[in-house]
Amino acid sequence: MTHLAIWIISFLAIAGVIIRPFKMAEAIWAAGGAILLVVSGLISPSEGIRGIAKGADVYLFLTGMMLLAETAREEKLFDWLAAHATRLAKGSPKRLFILIYGVGIVVTAFLSNDATAVVLTPAVAAAVKAAKVDKPLPYLLICAFIANAASFVLPISNPANLVIYGSHMPPLLQWLPQYMLPSLFSIGVTFWMLRFTQRKALQQKVGTHVPIPNLSQGGKTAIVGIAATAIILLVSSALDIQLGLPTAITGILTSAIVIIRAKKNPWIVIKGVSWSVIPLVAGLFVVVEALNKTGMTQAITHFLHQSALHSVTVTAWGSGLITAFAANLMNNLPMGLIAGNAVQAGHLPEMVKSAILIGVDLGPNLSITGSLATILWLVALRREGQYVSAWTFLKIGSLVMTVALLCAIGSLWL
Repeated sequence: MTHLAIWIISFLAIAGVIIRPFKMAEAIWAAGGAILLVVSGLISPSEGIRGIAKGADVYLFLTGMMLLAETAREEKLFDWLAAHATRLAKGSPKRLFILIYGVGIVVTAFLSNDATAVVLTPAVAAAVKAAKVDKPLPYLLICAFIANAASFVLPISNPANLVIYGSHMPPLLQWLPQYMLPSLFSIGVTFWMLRFTQRKALQQKVGTHVPIPNLSQGGKTAIVGIAATAIILLVSSALDIQLGLPTAITGILTSAIVIIRAKKNPWIVIKGVSWSVIPLVAGLFVVVEALNKTGMTQAITHFLHQSALHSVTVTAWGSGLITAFAANLMNNLPMGLIAGNAVQAGHLPEMVKSAILIGVDLGPNLSITGSLATILWLVALRREGQYVSAWTFLKIGSLVMTVALLCAIGSLWL
């Protein structure tokens, strides 16, 4: 009965995060589920604290990245980049598609997929509006699809990477040869498939007289800060140092320097950060900690071990595909936590670990509820007066994600 109660509360908490009944914030459902698990005695307070503590590196990482991204957004850095991309397109819709896709790759790789969804989406919306594009959907879709497709270029490209590997994150020099080829396939195939699905809309005209906003001194400082952060994190990864603390320090320092130089009220940046993400993630850590009490992690780990003993190839394909589609049923963050516990609990073949990570990162391109980044993208779209239905996204995602996923996992054998 205890296990059944844990499963029911966990299911309701995760469902609340995805569906958002009564339009209540995702964090309320995750944190509420975690509190209910403790209050009802299904897990002890110490177990709840232990679950929260497991996410320390992720909280630090998110704090640094969100501050860095919000500072850059406040200084109009992304508006400046999007406007330049639109101007460089010289009226060609296909060239504009390529340029925005390129910006999305860079932002995702070095600032995480959540930053792409939150700050690049409104910048692209503003740029295509200035270019008088009648059908902006192809360019806005880029922000959602590249946020997931490029999210395993580097360890810092997606918080889910930290969740899956935990303290066992591969050093950068091990990560790059392991994930560079799958990343190239993921990014390249997603590009061609997305462009194919949007080929008719990409025949429309694009204006050439796009105003370029002035890049403030704070914006220039933000560029330097982002570059410095990227270098520091790459060095930290190469030295096998956990990424949370370096990310938090560089993010806070960059924000502080920009605010001081621009003589701005720090509250402007602080209030712009989506701090609710922290209790959302913490709540999910507690929920997954409770699920571990039911023997779920042990069962998954045992199954993967037994399957790998028979065939690593079949296990890799199966685990990658299952995690990819399961991420859309329960969101990739709790899916990543569950998969991460299984990965960290046992000595699985690297091929299987890689397939699982690709499934968790790339799988959410199937639906609008697949990842936090896609949900944030949808919210950003609505603020800009744009709307994409779940069915429209699913029709596009079923083709784009499936082909990209098969190619990315298949490239592990090359």
